[in-house]
Amino acid sequence: MKKYVHKKTILIALVGVVFISFSFQSKFFEVAKQLEIYTTLFKELNMYYVNEINPAEITTRALKNTLKDLDPYTTYFNEQDVEAAKIRREGEYGGIGASINYNQKEPLIISVYKGFAADKAGIKPGDVITKINGQVLKEIDIQDTSTLLLGVPDSPVSLEVNRLGKTIKFDLKREKIEVNPVPFYGKVDNETGYIVLTRFSDKASSEVKKAFESLKEDGIKSLILDLRSNPGGSLLESIRISNFFLPKGKVIVSTKAKVKKWSNTYTARSNPLDLDIPIVVLINGRSASASEIVTGALQDYDRAVVMGKRSFGKGLVQRYRELSYGTQLKVTISKYYTPSGRCIQELDYANRDLKTGKVPKFSDGGINEFTTQNGRKVYDGGGIIPDITTEKGELNKETIALLRSRALFNYAVQFTSKTPQIKPVKEFIFLDTEFKNFQNFLKTDTTFVTKQELSFQKAYAQVENSQQKRIRKNYTGVLDALKSSKINAIGLHKEHIKNQLKEIILDHYYYEEGVYQNKLKFDKTIQDAVKILKNKSKYNQILSAN
Repeated sequence: MKKYVHKKTILIALVGVVFISFSFQSKFFEVAKQLEIYTTLFKELNMYYVNEINPAEITTRALKNTLKDLDPYTTYFNEQDVEAAKIRREGEYGGIGASINYNQKEPLIISVYKGFAADKAGIKPGDVITKINGQVLKEIDIQDTSTLLLGVPDSPVSLEVNRLGKTIKFDLKREKIEVNPVPFYGKVDNETGYIVLTRFSDKASSEVKKAFESLKEDGIKSLILDLRSNPGGSLLESIRISNFFLPKGKVIVSTKAKVKKWSNTYTARSNPLDLDIPIVVLINGRSASASEIVTGALQDYDRAVVMGKRSFGKGLVQRYRELSYGTQLKVTISKYYTPSGRCIQELDYANRDLKTGKVPKFSDGGINEFTTQNGRKVYDGGGIIPDITTEKGELNKETIALLRSRALFNYAVQFTSKTPQIKPVKEFIFLDTEFKNFQNFLKTDTTFVTKQELSFQKAYAQVENSQQKRIRKNYTGVLDALKSSKINAIGLHKEHIKNQLKEIILDHYYYEEGVYQNKLKFDKTIQDAVKILKNKSKYNQILSAN
């Protein structure tokens, strides 16, 4: 009987192995089949299509289209994309030292970095680059423009820019550009330190450590760590920064993947910098990924009070996989979980409605309760919920459309062109009278267009020319009414918009550093954080279970 059972077990195991092998071979055959179909189609297209085609461009488009319905983080990188991604990860490159918007045929200078080539040459935000080394940029693909700008440090590059209708030429040398992920740190008052971290590049932990040790030497007794609008970056850097304030051996984050070897638990591996200093972490709806790992770990161990607005909810982990000819695939491999077990991810891309494109939230199915080290209740469902919520109230759709447009930036360019000098950085505010000027500016701005305006304009464009002439007066009247309506609607969020305009203008005059110097005096969330840190009983009460 025992022999029979043993043989039966072996038989079942063999059947299982055969089934798995067959399943694997079946999937492999299907992949090979589809690749062969694409290859033969591409060859026929290349040989017989009436016009010349660009093989690289078509392939890149096809591959990116293949991935678009998975999640926004699983992406294909061609050779140029690989180089740009490397620059973002490492935080240094050979260039002119400017932040540039490539979402148009001719790149727009958004900001310049203090002390680098573009700044020294006199290039300003709002300048539109029309030529690089004599090459007219309208004649080439957008992806090739960055290749022309970047290069070996000390190599010459000539630019021609359009500044408010005037053509200006610049001859400069590329420099090694190191983007500091800690653009500013300082003291809010004699006892409260402030560190802002804008990205988790490879230098993030070393720069945070340098800033913290400098502030400690300067006598701080509490700390504000500002992670607002930090989109994340390196997982290892987030673990190191969490470790600065958590004991060695503590779990910082865990990942769960389909491939078992990529399911990991990451712990603090070094001795901390400080286990006692009171901390407030600031987050908002644009704090994501690595920012949420740090925030979640400090919150779960009751090591910091989290203040601000619910974070973005980006809990998907990516890995770079090498492909042929120097290309890469960045593929989502797992999900992040905080030490208490909360999943950070908010959107459930696996259940996207392919007809509407709508992506459900994990919280739509209910949320789960977890507890911190002290027994406080925390919840999953996406993102990190602050211990103290600020910035209450949602923005209306008109204000959201405004902030997504380039209208604020365009106004700031106009403002700086007419205003050679503003008040010192710690005194500058955006006045109500200036906000009225901004509202008047919006009447002629073409970048801030609501869905209603767009639909109305499309409907008018489809009317025959003869009818357009008859209804033009009515059309203009309705369009003006729509513009007035949206301008009135954004007035409901005047203070938020004024603050955004102030930051853009300050960056133009005093660089990124100046924006944060001004925040130390006027930012209400920072002021509220200072109050919590100075009220020890309140701070301890927030972090206790009672």
